Order: sequence, then structure tokens, then C-alpha cells
Amino acid sequence: MPNLKALFKLSPALAIKYFKNKKNKFTWDWYELWQDAHQKSFTVAKAMREDILNDIRASLDKALSEGKTFRDFQKDLKPTLQKKGWWGEVVVVDSKGNAEKVQLGSMYRLKTIYSVNMQVAYQTGRYKTQVDNVDNRPFWEYVAVLDSKTRPEHAQLHGLVFRYDDPFWASFYPPNGWRCRCRVNALSPKNLVKKNVKPSSSAGLLSQEEQLVSKKSGEYKPVTVYTDPLTNKKIAPDVGWSHNPASGLVET
Repeated sequence: MPNLKALFKLSPALAIKYFKNKKNKFTWDWYELWQDAHQKSFTVAKAMREDILNDIRASLDKALSEGKTFRDFQKDLKPTLQKKGWWGEVVVVDSKGNAEKVQLGSMYRLKTIYSVNMQVAYQTGRYKTQVDNVDNRPFWEYVAVLDSKTRPEHAQLHGLVFRYDDPFWASFYPPNGWRCRCRVNALSPKNLVKKNVKPSSSAGLLSQEEQLVSKKSGEYKPVTVYTDPLTNKKIAPDVGWSHNPASGLVET
């Protein structure tokens, strides 16, 4: 996770503050807590016990505070979750007698939990820092990693520059999906001249489309879509990620 390694070099104070201010929330499925609600709530799907949720939270808090890698994170947390039975596939029966096989803890889930929470926390801190400096660097550039793991849609956004107050950032400030590694660089007018870049405007290029949230529920919800003016291709964050995770916590 190259971007996380770079982010660890930054002062983690804002990221830690953001994470510590969250309140625990129990959810069975991730979409039960929708978009902006994640700003103030910490949840892990199917972690329905207070001790389990607190164990995961404590490990993430330690990782943020001490700059722990995923290897350190899972080494500390995995034995605890296994000991408490929150691991592997289990069959649960709801109040109507319907049986469902669900995945609790796994290495894949731990990696997702780690990457999502670390990215959101650090990007929130980054956003706050950039907002505080808009008088000097009012233009923001979308930066994707551009490797084999990068979503084609995110790669297409790479290099786009908008003013910090353009509506684009309300839906596309990273992360824009599960394990998204994109980030934003703040630029001054001199930087634009040096890079020979002209800022864009999202006026008329943003729209809302209904997309499937869950095959299980069959529920659809709106997602913000950006239409590339050059290719006419529509680009959207993952369903449930069509928002700026820090916007409601930072005064602009």
C-alpha cells in the first residue's frame, strides 16, 4: 500500500483526532450506515458485540498512533478475534428462521478494515490541512497511483485540477471506494503555470444515477457521476462512497 506508507510520514494528529471522535455503531451489512453517517460513526459489518468492535477499534487506534503496518495490525488483532470466535464462515439464523452463511474475520476482511479506516482517517487530516491553506494553494489535483491495481475510472481522473470549492470535491475527494489509494495535491497559481495546467470546472458535468446497493436487498441509491467532457465517459465512485468523508467535519 504505497500511499499509506507515504501518509504515515505525515503528522497523524488530525487523523487520530478524527478517528477518536467517532462513536461505535452496530451494523449487519455495510450499507446500513450510509455515506456521510460514517463521518461520525465507527462500524464493522457483522461485528455485533461491543468487545469485538472495541478490539478492532483499539487495534486501528494503535496503528494510527504508532504508524503500524498492516502486518503489525493483523498480527496483534487476528489471535484476539480467533479466540473470541469472530473468525471464518458461520451460519446464522434470523428471527424468521432463514439461514445464511456469512464471513466474519478473515485476512481479506482485516486488510479491508485496515486500509479503509487508515485511508479515510489520513485523508480527512489531509483535507483539513489543505482547506486551511486555500489562500495559498486554492487548486486541487486528483492523483491516482497508476499501477495494475488502479481502477480505470480513477486512472481517468488522474491529473484533473479543480478549485477547492468546485462541487466535484463534494463527491470525489478520495478515497472513492474500497481500498482506493488516490489522493489530492494542493497547488498554487505558480504551480499551475509550472505544470502548464489549466483548472477545470465540473459545471454541467455532474449528475445523479441510481445504482444497486445490494443484491440481497435489491435496494438502489443515488451515486454522483462525473462525465468526462473529452470522452463522454461517465465516472462514479463505488456505491456508498459518493461523498467527501471529511466535508461535514471541517469548516470551509
